[in-house]
Amino acid sequence: MNPLSDRINNLSTSQTLAMAAKARELKAQGKDIISLSLGEPDFNTPDFIKEAAIQAIHDNYSTYSPVDGYVELKEAICRKFKRDNNLIYTSSQIVVSTGAKQSLYNIGQVMLNDGDEVILPAPYWVSYYEIIKLSDGVPVEVPTSVENDFKMTPEQLEAAITPKTKMMWFSSPCNPSGSVYSREELTAIGEVLNKYPNIYIVSDEIYEHINFSGTFCSIASIPGLFDRTITVNGVAKAFAMTGWRIGYIGAPEFIAKACTKMQGQVTSGANSIAQRATITAVDADPSVLEEMVDAFHKRRDLVVGLLKEIPGVKINVPEGAFYVFPDVSYYFGKTLNGVQINNADDLSMYLLEHANVATVTGDAFGNPNCIRFSYATSEELLTEALRRIKEALA
Repeated sequence: MNPLSDRINNLSTSQTLAMAAKARELKAQGKDIISLSLGEPDFNTPDFIKEAAIQAIHDNYSTYSPVDGYVELKEAICRKFKRDNNLIYTSSQIVVSTGAKQSLYNIGQVMLNDGDEVILPAPYWVSYYEIIKLSDGVPVEVPTSVENDFKMTPEQLEAAITPKTKMMWFSSPCNPSGSVYSREELTAIGEVLNKYPNIYIVSDEIYEHINFSGTFCSIASIPGLFDRTITVNGVAKAFAMTGWRIGYIGAPEFIAKACTKMQGQVTSGANSIAQRATITAVDADPSVLEEMVDAFHKRRDLVVGLLKEIPGVKINVPEGAFYVFPDVSYYFGKTLNGVQINNADDLSMYLLEHANVATVTGDAFGNPNCIRFSYATSEELLTEALRRIKEALA
C-alpha cells in the first residue's frame, strides 16, 4: 500500500531539473558532459547587488520580513513597473515571494477551483502544467509550431475558450521557445479576451530584459486587460540571481491579498538579505545588463547558425530568453547508431548517451516534436556541443 498522497503520486518530476541532475551524475562518473539543459545564466550577480546584500547583513536585516515583502522593495518594484512597462501599481498590489515559481504557485492556489480550465499556449514552461493540476485546474493546451514562431494566434485562443475557462497563462519572452509577442500581437489577443471579461491572465515576464527584439510589451498595458492581469517577474534571469530566490507579482489588490494570505501559511516572507539586495537590482537602469544581453544575442546567432547546418532540423530565430527549440521530428522513426528514435524523449536521451550533450525533451514543454537547448554557456562549449550533436545525428 502506497502511503503517499494522490497529489504527489500524480505530480510529474521537473524534466529540466531531472536532466540537469542526470548530467551532474554522469560528470561525477568522469564523462565529459556538456549541459545545455538548465535555464540559468552563466554570469555572476553584479557586484553592486552583492554589496547591497553585504550592507544588509551589516544593517542586521536578520529577522522575519513582512509576508508580502519589505515596503521599500514593493515601492521599488512599483517604480520598475512604471519605468519599464508603463504599468501603475501601488504597494498593496505587489507580493514578493521566494522565486517566481512560488508566485505562480500562489496564483494557482488562490484562483483555481476544481475543473477550472486554464489556456496554455504550447510550448509552455514545464511547471505551469503541474502547478495548474496541483491547484485542481485543467490545463488546456493550444499547440503552436516552429513555422509561426511558437506563438498562439487570436483565432486559436478563441477556439480554446469554453464556459469553464478561468485563466490564460503564458510567458513572453517564452521559455522554452524564446518567442516574444509584439504589441500588435498582444493587442489582437486582447481583442479576443475583451469579449470574455471573466478570464484572468497570468503574464510571466521573468525574461523581459533578455530580449533582442528591441521592444517589450506587457499584456497588462493592453486596453481592458490591466484589472485582470497578474504580472509575474523577478530578478533570477536578468540579474543572474537564480539562487537568491526572489520573485514578485503585480496584480489586482484582491488577488495580491489572497496570495499574501496563502504565503503566510506556507513560507511567510522571502529571504530578508536577498530582498534588500533586490531593491538595488530593480532600481538599477536596465542598461547595466547590456553586456550580458549582448553575449546572449551573439550566442543565439551562433547556435541558430550551427543548427541550420544539421540536416532535418527545423529552427526559427528566437527573439528573447536564452533557448532555442528546434523541431527534430525528422529523426523520429529512424535508427541512429543502433538506437531507435521514436520521439523527442528518445532523441534527448540519445544525445546524452552518444554525444555527451544534455538537452531537455520538448514533451516536457507541451511540444513533442522539439527539444530545448539552453545557450547559457560559453561560445566554445556551444560550438563543441553542436559539433557533437551534428556528428551523432549524421
